[in-house]
Amino acid sequence: MSDGALRGTRLGATSYENDDHVELAPRQVTHYDCPAGHTTSMPFSVEAEIPAVWECRTCGAEALIRDGVKPEQKPTKHVRTHWDMLLERRTIEDLEVLLAERLDLLRGSRTPTSKSA
Repeated sequence: MSDGALRGTRLGATSYENDDHVELAPRQVTHYDCPAGHTTSMPFSVEAEIPAVWECRTCGAEALIRDGVKPEQKPTKHVRTHWDMLLERRTIEDLEVLLAERLDLLRGSRTPTSKSA
C-alpha cells in the first residue's frame, strides 16, 4: 500500500464519507410545555418510548408532555447519614462515655512544653 493515499491530509480533519444512500430512522416530534410557558420540542424515534417529563431548555424546569398527565412520584427512600448509622450501633449514653474517654486521653497527652534557649 502506498503512502500517497493520505498525503496532504490531516488525521481526523476531514471525513470522506457522504450521506448518499443513508436512510434516517423515522422520527416524531414531541412537544413539552413547562410551567413558565416555554415550549420544548424534541425529535424521538417512532419506536422510542416517549418520556412524560423533560427538562425545559430555557429555564431548566420540569416540562410536561403536551396534553399529558404528570406521572406519579415514586416514594423516595430516606437518606441515611453517618449519624443515623452510628445511632444504629450505639446509644447516646455509649457515645458520651466514648467522648469522655477520648477527651481525657487528649487532655492527658498535653504537657506544657519547655522553651529551650
